[in-house]
Amino acid sequence: MPVTTARVSVQQAPLEVRVVGTVEPSAKVEIKSQVAGQLLAAHFTEGQNVTQGQLLLSIDPQPYRDALTQAQATVERDRAQITQAELTRQKDLVQSQSADADAARYAGLLKQRIVSEQMNLQYKTNAESLKEALRADQAAIASAQASLKVDEAAVERSKLDLSYCEIHAPIAGRAGNLLVHVGNLVKVNDVPLVVINKIQPVFVSFNAPETHFETIRRYSAERRLPVQVTSRDDPGAKATGYLSVVDNTIDAQTGTIHLKATFDNANGMLWPGQFVDVILTLNSTSDATVVPAEAIQPGQKGPFVYVVKADKTVEPRPVTVGRTLDRRVVVESGVTPGEIVVTDGQMLLFPGVHVVDTGDRKVNNVGQ
Repeated sequence: MPVTTARVSVQQAPLEVRVVGTVEPSAKVEIKSQVAGQLLAAHFTEGQNVTQGQLLLSIDPQPYRDALTQAQATVERDRAQITQAELTRQKDLVQSQSADADAARYAGLLKQRIVSEQMNLQYKTNAESLKEALRADQAAIASAQASLKVDEAAVERSKLDLSYCEIHAPIAGRAGNLLVHVGNLVKVNDVPLVVINKIQPVFVSFNAPETHFETIRRYSAERRLPVQVTSRDDPGAKATGYLSVVDNTIDAQTGTIHLKATFDNANGMLWPGQFVDVILTLNSTSDATVVPAEAIQPGQKGPFVYVVKADKTVEPRPVTVGRTLDRRVVVESGVTPGEIVVTDGQMLLFPGVHVVDTGDRKVNNVGQ
């Protein structure tokens, strides 16, 4: 029977997890207004990179300038009231001291029976009244000082609101579309005006089967695990990063663990929201026995291969199959390196039949 064959070989076989992942920005900021007003201008180009601190948007500042001027005038009024209250207190203090002296003098004259009880009581009452006036003056000063602190806080708040009229980029990244156009009124903490995504570095988020969890946790504790991603639109575009996050729980519904890899993305190949093919390399075996994937056949008792013996006859051989590497399969038991297996033409074979290699080296070279 004409067949195509390949030789069982020993090759390096990395332990890999192959899944589909999604690119995510390393930071995402939704720019919202902290004050209400009319949007006057946009100072950036949509879809372009912006730097941290760059002016992005301007909101009409006039109402907040007026509020600041009013708050500053109120502060000046409070300070004037404090000054006036202190002057009043000084005047009342002098009068109180004079009244105390008069009351003491008339108390002495009363003992000598030079003045009447009624006159003494009059001066004593006047002295007490001026003391109460001093206490009222002190309370007025304290009240004015408290009002001053409140109005000074209002000035600082007005300055802060005025500063919010200019919106600056909190992070460096790429700006998206302007979501509210110039001329519209914006509200406080309402809809986003623009979204900034930080894409250098970026994250690739993916899920790995629960069966790999212990292996991932063990190897990630020892070293950084390399992660390679390939664009689904352009298989030749590849990027290499490292595993940076292993989630703290396993999803009971899907039986997977959520992982995240970090890529510097210096060339901008990866884009937020993009789907990519992910290869997480956990370990590498240098002496794995591999055969072409075409050699593995399904059987009633499990997978098997046809082995070509020295007399050019074939025999079916059950094998234990491991992981798949591209078009190769790791065989854990059943064949040994150097043996020849059939990779094409198995449908017409049976034990003991003689075969001849057709010489199609294209398939044969896969396993060599």
